[in-house]
Amino acid sequence: MVGMKWLVGIDEAGRGPLAGPVAVAVFAILDRSSTSIQKVLRVAEVKDSKKLSEGKREEVYGRLCELRDAGEVLFACSLVSARVIDKVGITKAVKIALARSLQKLALCPRDCDVRLDGLLRAPSVYKKQRTIIRGDDTVSAISAASIVAKVTRDRYMRKLAKKYPDYVFQKHKGYGTKSHYDLILANGLCALHRRSYLSKIRTLA
Repeated sequence: MVGMKWLVGIDEAGRGPLAGPVAVAVFAILDRSSTSIQKVLRVAEVKDSKKLSEGKREEVYGRLCELRDAGEVLFACSLVSARVIDKVGITKAVKIALARSLQKLALCPRDCDVRLDGLLRAPSVYKKQRTIIRGDDTVSAISAASIVAKVTRDRYMRKLAKKYPDYVFQKHKGYGTKSHYDLILANGLCALHRRSYLSKIRTLA
């Protein structure tokens, strides 16, 4: 991929849940001067993942996969577990996931124009980078990354729900809903729970 120019969007999903991993996705659009960006917007109907229903996110994700298979874009997503979050903290866990996703794409840093959502930062080797507040709602590459991160994490939580059926993770995805708290009070904590987020009820572990 050396010599190619990439517009790179980065976003995360799962910073706040009580259980499950945090996910960081990197989405790269080839040659920002080409028609690729408009194609992503038009074909995939990319928006901030939080503004889409679960079904719509899955539909858009499928379209992004088609663009990837056509060679228009690249993307990768990495998950960092609740155990690591408890050990190093959520900020460091996000940095770990972000670095892993960039490594998966193996893009030359000097060929990347990086845009990140919120307070995210890429490794310093990426000289051309900018963090944009609410970037997931204004920058197509970040919006696409937000969808990839959210869909990847949601699928993981649905898969793990089969292993931990008492917690109904397929519904709340680990977020702190009333029903999730009720299930924790009834069943205690499982291996997916972030104990650092649940210090007041860790005695149930």
